[in-house]
Amino acid sequence: MASLLITYYSRSGNTEKMAREVAAGAEEVAGVRVDLRPVGGVAVDNLLDFDGILMGSPVYYGTMAAEVKELIDKSVKHHGKLRGKVGGAFASSGGPGGGNETTVLDIVKALLIHGMIVQGDTEGDHYGPIAVGAPDERSRKECRRFGRRMAELTVRMAR
Repeated sequence: MASLLITYYSRSGNTEKMAREVAAGAEEVAGVRVDLRPVGGVAVDNLLDFDGILMGSPVYYGTMAAEVKELIDKSVKHHGKLRGKVGGAFASSGGPGGGNETTVLDIVKALLIHGMIVQGDTEGDHYGPIAVGAPDERSRKECRRFGRRMAELTVRMAR
């Protein structure tokens, strides 16, 4: 069975709400085990245990939270060992133009440097789901769809 880690940092609860929607979408896919954890509950060595890794962060000064960046920085220990795993990102901000895309892309860049497989989206949020404040119905729908798509890709790649 394929395994998918969905990890996030959330101070206000908005990114956690997104992560729960991503997990709900992923859990609709047969053949994947979904593990939803706050980033503080993920040891860097845990990253090796999953076929797919999705990371969520609020936007802080146009980029990811320090807690997410800390896990990414520690992941240098496993450089080259995450190659071929599925990766993706999602973010929440306090306002429109608040840095959602830059945050998602900063996380995605780190995943690409690890050699991970990142799938864009031809519809909706192209780089990964975003929310402004608490996720509204549009954001929740994007998160669920993202979770399904990433779980399907993880199952295909883990064969």
